[in-house]
This record gives sequence, C-alpha cells and structure tokens, in this order.
Amino acid sequence: MIRKSPCSYWQRSYRDLFQADLVASRVRLAETDLHILTSVPVDDEALTLAVRARMEIEQYIKRKPDFFHTLVPLSIDVDSPAIVRKMLTAARAAGVGPMATVAGAIAGFVGRNLIERGYGEVIVENGGDLFVHRNRECTVAVYAGESRLSGRVGIRLQPEQMSCGVCTSSASIGLSKSFGHADAAVVVAKSAAIADGLATRLGNEVKDEPGGIEQALQVVRNVHGVIGAVVIAGDNMGVWGDLQLSEVSCQKSEDRRSG
Repeated sequence: MIRKSPCSYWQRSYRDLFQADLVASRVRLAETDLHILTSVPVDDEALTLAVRARMEIEQYIKRKPDFFHTLVPLSIDVDSPAIVRKMLTAARAAGVGPMATVAGAIAGFVGRNLIERGYGEVIVENGGDLFVHRNRECTVAVYAGESRLSGRVGIRLQPEQMSCGVCTSSASIGLSKSFGHADAAVVVAKSAAIADGLATRLGNEVKDEPGGIEQALQVVRNVHGVIGAVVIAGDNMGVWGDLQLSEVSCQKSEDRRSG
C-alpha cells in the first residue's frame, strides 16, 4: 500500500498546533529532530543530551553492527550504556529490532534528564513520538494520514499516567518501515522506548481483513507498563486499555496536539 505522505508530516507543521502555555525549544541533529516544551528555553541543555544519547548509540553500533540491522530482539548486554540497555529491553518486550525503539528512547532520555535537572513539566516530541510529563490533564491528538479520523481523535492523559511515552507507527506516512495496514498504531506506555517498539509491532500486525484491528491489539496485552493502544485503519478504529478518548479538531487557531 503506497500513499502520498501528507506535507504536514514532512514539514512538521503539526508543531504549530502545540499548546502555548509552555516554551518551545528545537534540537536537530542528523535524523534526530526534537521539539521540546518546558517552562523556559532548554535548547543548549537538550542539544547536549541528544548528542550524548546519539554518541552512546552510535558507538555501540560500531561495536555491534547487528544492533542497527536486525529486525528481531537481541540479548540484553549488561555492559552496554543505559540508553542501549533500555532499547534492548524494550525491543525484547515488543518483539522487534532495537532500532524500532530509537526515537522513543531518545525522547525519553532527553525528557527524563530534563526533569532530573529541575524542569517540572516536559514534553519531548521526536518525529511524532512523544515523552510527556505534565502535572495536569492533557490531550494528544492522533495523526493518521489521509484517514477521515486523522486529527479528530484525542487521547486524554491523566496526571497519574505520566510520565509516559505516546508513540505512533504508520504504514501510510513517515519514515519508519511497517509491514501492516494501519494509518496510525498508537501505544501509550510508561516507557517511551517500549511505546515506540510496541507501536511498530502493533502496526505490523494490522491486517487488511475483517477483525484485523481487534486481532492486532492482542499484541499489547500483558506487556508490562503498557497503558493502552489505539489503531486507526481507514475509517475504522480499535482501542484497548486504560485510555480516555475525546473528539478534537486540529485547527491552528484552537487545537492542541498535546495540551
């Protein structure tokens, strides 16, 4: 299935829809493209953290090239850097290759380190994969390409569910490889790396057949730390877990991708 990728994804124009009560910072480093919301600008600190995360991952790949290429989980390497161990652990939980967790892992690494440095509320978006830490309810709109449901369904996160990762895989938009038929396979989990890897797995499992969404959602059950999942395929949607959904309307003047 090949579809034209919506320009708003490539141009990141959806970032114009983010809430206005936090300050935006931007970090671009090779494939890493972070949009960060905090109480004050954190461009320099976030760049330092992103460089550190990428260096640790890249140096490990030089030692273990399979880490980059494999589409299946690898054994946990206790001597690897913390972010690499998190990716290896998340990949095993999701049943995917470690690099399927990289965007969420970097978003989580930057977000949690900023929290440890005293920034009370932090949202880190990395190519559509989110780390979210707020002290009040917020809503994340689901972007599902050309589906009529795209930008109309929101996941309402409660304070007790955060910090968490909200990550998406799609067969119709974006750079990630998907073997399924989902316009959006979204996973919410306590770990952004697990959310990212499991979103990939969930997206792979969505088949273009009756009951395909419900069957695919079985893969997220019983995975530790998963809060819930949403799948959109065309005009069809399935939901599993402890999630509250709301109707949203993604217009620049009034909408929030996260808010």
